[in-house]
Amino acid sequence: MDDSNVPMPPFPALRAFHAAARHGQFRSAAKELGVTESAISHQVRRLEDFLHLRLFDRGGPRVRLTAAGARFFQEVDPAIVRIREATRALIGPMERARVALTLPPSLATLWLIPRLASFEEACPGIDLQLVTTTRLCDLRREQLDLAIRHGTGRWEDVEAEFLLAEWAVPVCRPGYLGSGLPRDIGEALRESRLIINGFYPDEWLEWARAHDIATPSISGALKLESQEQILEAAARGLGLAMGRRPLVDDHLSSGALEAPFGLPDRSGAGYYLCGPLAAVPTLPARRVARWLRGFAEPARAGL
Repeated sequence: MDDSNVPMPPFPALRAFHAAARHGQFRSAAKELGVTESAISHQVRRLEDFLHLRLFDRGGPRVRLTAAGARFFQEVDPAIVRIREATRALIGPMERARVALTLPPSLATLWLIPRLASFEEACPGIDLQLVTTTRLCDLRREQLDLAIRHGTGRWEDVEAEFLLAEWAVPVCRPGYLGSGLPRDIGEALRESRLIINGFYPDEWLEWARAHDIATPSISGALKLESQEQILEAAARGLGLAMGRRPLVDDHLSSGALEAPFGLPDRSGAGYYLCGPLAAVPTLPARRVARWLRGFAEPARAGL
């Protein structure tokens, strides 16, 4: 079938639509393309007139794709990505490549940042931009190349690859329990102040049940909201905390904390390396992913 007579939409209108669809607002699309918000609106309207279809539902500062707009975006997005990649391959890189990686703040602080010294050697010419948040970002819309997500690996909007298991293990400052351990773990728990994670308030209960230990009392427990705070409190001798590997690994290897009972358990969750669904990753993103896999491998085993 000869498609040479099929009219093509104007490319500036396609670019405006593509940027607005990814960001979900005209203002951010305008900032990306270096034009005014009204120019984005004009180009989108121009494309809608060309197609005789409404592509966005407009309301407030954000816009949402209509069903027709979503179908059109799914077809247009790979084409624009391929045009961009073909252009880059032909003319070469104009500047250092940027790879944006989003991940939980605790994982960034306690696990990734201490290992960044090896990044420049492994990935020369790439600037790694860390976007630390507990929010599940829309990778395509927010122009994020990669994500490390915590959970069970089931998300509709991404392709997820297992990266790291999460293990739960009680930790404390060396010597916190005295020179000799109490008769059993239950006694140690009763005689210690517990540190509780506000995001996992039942973790001590679940761990005790898994080891057939009497439920420890949380009376007088210290409740904190992040692994950084929890591990710092434990390292200062403020109580027994539930450490989560790999976040606690460096504290254990340095001797700042110890796991007095051993007994690590899989938490049922883990960390997954994710990318936008059905998107072809850039070469720099593939190199960063390979680097992440490389130093994640030793952490996959239990204590």
